[in-house]
Amino acid sequence: MNVIVFASRKGGSGKSTLAAHLAAHVHKATKPILLVDADPQGSLTLWHKLRGTNEPPIKAAVNSVSGIVAAAKRDGIEWVFIDTPPNLSAVVDDAIRNATMVIIPARPGVFDVNAVQETIQTCRAARKPYAVVINGAPAERDGAESRIVAIAREALTKFRAPVWSGQITNRADLLMALSQGEGAREYYAEGRAAAEIARLWGAIERSIKAIRGTASASGAMHKQAA
Repeated sequence: MNVIVFASRKGGSGKSTLAAHLAAHVHKATKPILLVDADPQGSLTLWHKLRGTNEPPIKAAVNSVSGIVAAAKRDGIEWVFIDTPPNLSAVVDDAIRNATMVIIPARPGVFDVNAVQETIQTCRAARKPYAVVINGAPAERDGAESRIVAIAREALTKFRAPVWSGQITNRADLLMALSQGEGAREYYAEGRAAAEIARLWGAIERSIKAIRGTASASGAMHKQAA
């Protein structure tokens, strides 16, 4: 079983957004997913209610996720996605301890980039693989990323943080999909938002295979915490 934790102490970084879109992209009967909403704000739970279906299933966590993760493993769940609150509370620490990999979303701004440092340190202390994902980015122009995204990457390099080579662009499709309880692929499968979510998922899968030792680390997005 693989546990993907979405964590950042910066509110509005896109933890719930990425968890929802990735879950909708991946979930199917042959690859069952469990969502865990450990954020009291309940954004992931709201999205799940808007879906009008229990696919993928979701559970709420308050102080700990360990019991939910253990039960999911017994039930044969292949993937667990955990959305966490924007702080360094006990439930965040517990989620990271249970993680196969931690995804740290960051918008390309000085406050968001600076805020990832504590989450990175928590991952390193727990010896957990992690990667930063640039989220809510301005659209590329002529194949070139925005200057603010380039600046964010430069700053993250100073933290010795691994950063996904792609970006999740601030697109209306992402917001419209969430408002209808859908993921980007369900909302508009041929759209650019769906393509970016698919590329992110491919990068996560490559990292998980490298972490598990079933593939080389070539092309993987994560850093194995030392």
